[in-house]
Amino acid sequence: MSQPPYRVLFVCMGNICRSPAAEIVFRKLVHDEGLDERIEIDSAGTIGYHAGNPPDHRMSATLENRGYEITGQSRQIKAPDLDAFDLVLVADNDNLNDVKRLDIDQKHLPKIKLITDYCVEKEAKHVPDPYYGGASGFEEVADLVEDACAGLLDHLKKHEL
Repeated sequence: MSQPPYRVLFVCMGNICRSPAAEIVFRKLVHDEGLDERIEIDSAGTIGYHAGNPPDHRMSATLENRGYEITGQSRQIKAPDLDAFDLVLVADNDNLNDVKRLDIDQKHLPKIKLITDYCVEKEAKHVPDPYYGGASGFEEVADLVEDACAGLLDHLKKHEL
């Protein structure tokens, strides 16, 4: 009997910049390692304002310039996601608090963490929201999620897969 895939959910506020960037980057890393069957990846936002929209065009351009294929559409996280996913990685402390509030029984708290907890090269307490800033903010997000996703994949290969 085969083991079910390990499920990772990335979360930011609107699910159009940071969390889809992490989903896209992590999806490529997982694919390149031949682990598509072992790891499932999704992203969501703590608000539903952008539901159904693709990733922000500035975030998409930044990632395309780094060789990533842009996919996905925004959705809002729901309480059942906490049961469905093995790991929920959030962009910042506001998102962390919002997601923890969905965990009424507080049984999922150990699997709700910051994306930056997996950074190896970069030191950051959160992934800043680039939405109202310039191009450098999107580059910073891409740098942070590339580092965190590489660290996450290494962690999963050693401890979960």
